[in-house]
Amino acid sequence: MKHELDLVDIGCNLTHDSFDKDREQVIRHAIEAGVSQMVVTGGSVEGSVAALELAKLYPNHLFATAGVHPHHAVDYCAETDRQLRQLLQVDEVVAVGEAGLDYFRDFCPHPAQKNAFEQQILIAIDTQLPLFLHQRDAHADFLAILKSFRDQLTNVVVHCFTDTREALHDYLDLDCYIGITGWICDERRGGHLKDLVGDIPANRLLIETDAPYLKPRNLRPKIKSHRNEPRVLPWILGTVAACRGESPLVTAVNTSRNARAFFSLP
Repeated sequence: MKHELDLVDIGCNLTHDSFDKDREQVIRHAIEAGVSQMVVTGGSVEGSVAALELAKLYPNHLFATAGVHPHHAVDYCAETDRQLRQLLQVDEVVAVGEAGLDYFRDFCPHPAQKNAFEQQILIAIDTQLPLFLHQRDAHADFLAILKSFRDQLTNVVVHCFTDTREALHDYLDLDCYIGITGWICDERRGGHLKDLVGDIPANRLLIETDAPYLKPRNLRPKIKSHRNEPRVLPWILGTVAACRGESPLVTAVNTSRNARAFFSLP
């Protein structure tokens, strides 16, 4: 039986070791919940290879990105660049990233982060593939770099958006897509997103779980595990729709259409 929802989770970390014991079941539960397609995030060369291998096991349901997260930026070298470019030639790999800047955790020196970010932007320009981006506590530097290359890039998403209204409009002015996660369901940190999400044009909104992270705090019925899963995407969808004052089915149709256009999914 086809589920009435037909959602795309644009960012989930299904290669994470917390899924090692039941990955197949997690994917099946997601599809049964109406999450028909999922993009598995690559955050390092090894992680990107693993994401591709997983995507190959679930044709038309799973896809992968290939990139180096800012946490691993210090490892970025010519060989990294070569391996990413090779991965991005494979059909199942649909975007460059997760790339960007993270000054919150600050695991890598800022110059290394900026270099890895810029190198991956150049890959996106050369391949004309979409760019899947991460930014935390680094808006000014991130915006300056993105702005300088934007007119040479195709689709760009600022994934897991948690920033201010001003930052949101800076990204929308650059014609970026915006990815909203279960952060919007967190009354401690995400309340401001409830007021902002209505500012995102219907054709620029994407939804994601970022599983196993960011499990919605207001999830009902509660899941015992701390681990987030793609099957909770309909809950995030419902919260986003309520905040936008629209029917969940309208939000579902728009976000799925956007995701398929963004990544060129079947």
